Amino acid sequence: MENNNSLSLSADTSLFSNYQLAPNSMAARVFLSFLATAGLFYVNIMPALVDGLIKGLGFSNQDAGFVGSANVYGAAAGALAAVFLVKRIAWKPASLLLLAGLISIELISMVIREPGLLIGTRFVHGLVGGLLVGIGFSIMARTDQADKTFGMLLLVQFGLGGFGVMLLPPLVPEYGTKVLFMSLIAFDLVTLLMLPFLGAYPAPDDQGSQAEQVSQEEQAPQKEQAGISMKPMILTLFAIFLFQAANMGPYAYIVGLGTKAGLAMDFITPTLGAAAWIGIVGSLLVIVFSTRFGRTLPVVSAILITVAGTLALLYSQLPWVYVVANCGVGITWAFVIPYLFGMCAEFDKAGQMAAMGGFASKMGLASGPLVAALVVGDGHYERMLFVAAIALVACIAVVLKPSLMLDRASGKAAS
Repeated sequence: MENNNSLSLSADTSLFSNYQLAPNSMAARVFLSFLATAGLFYVNIMPALVDGLIKGLGFSNQDAGFVGSANVYGAAAGALAAVFLVKRIAWKPASLLLLAGLISIELISMVIREPGLLIGTRFVHGLVGGLLVGIGFSIMARTDQADKTFGMLLLVQFGLGGFGVMLLPPLVPEYGTKVLFMSLIAFDLVTLLMLPFLGAYPAPDDQGSQAEQVSQEEQAPQKEQAGISMKPMILTLFAIFLFQAANMGPYAYIVGLGTKAGLAMDFITPTLGAAAWIGIVGSLLVIVFSTRFGRTLPVVSAILITVAGTLALLYSQLPWVYVVANCGVGITWAFVIPYLFGMCAEFDKAGQMAAMGGFASKMGLASGPLVAALVVGDGHYERMLFVAAIALVACIAVVLKPSLMLDRASGKAAS
């Protein structure tokens, strides 16, 4: 297995070695961000997808939500598989095959009009895409200053997602739901063109990391290494799950929430597009600050702001509140997630834990719309917002221990 892997990589690098980007350059971080986004870009246009299925194919609120959830649950399964495969496969050839598979499934999805069949098809799409995203996350974790790479990931997702949620909903009535899947195919094709220019990113020989060293220092005489080192990791994964679920639930129904509040569609879609672009500020702040102020203070502060923004959506009948709340949540969403993924990367520079972080993220992204679909029913959006706020508060409680542990290790814990 390893010999085949080496042959594949060496053949690839010999063909494109003169054109490959420096592994830790900003351009390489951008290309890696596309790789880690391609299999999950539909999440960034989830409001357009859910609203498009409702208006374009006549799906119910619940059916449309279930399609989105099935897509991301499939991605979660794929990301989990990636945890066990990233060190055993030639990641570039695998990525090429997975991208081709995604394009094929998008083409099939364009002709399906029955909810049950589309739910099953999108689950398979998610499975393939989740494996690709898991590979992308594992490679990103091998870069220097992984927080910056994950910050670039959110910049790409929010930047292009902003275009999607602004441009796609108005096109569905005229061109049908095909336009949604065509946009995903376009993203996959662009990623295919970028793939050859990425370096090999081999897994480091030394699997140790800062978090593991910290846990070793805190070991009991019995040296129960696994239990102590895994506890903060599990807490971090749970924090990712809660944060993603709490954000994606309201986001999947944000168009319907605005409509129910009496806002016009020509106000809602530009607002969501602008909010996604303004959210880029959050990812830029991560790139600029990295861990200069530690992790606990920025992460907890940003989650508290997210709670305030989520509850502010209860007053969406006021246009300025709808705008400010969406922009605020967009910024904090793009700010917190890179830090949480960066914490995962600290536990394993080979990238397996980052891939596990991708699994937790997708479980949250899938569970959010699912719970929201069950809670919203015929239009009870306020229930959904309260549930999301509670999940965010729980996220703060969960993330404190692992973030403080890493801050102490780097000498940046609050005294």
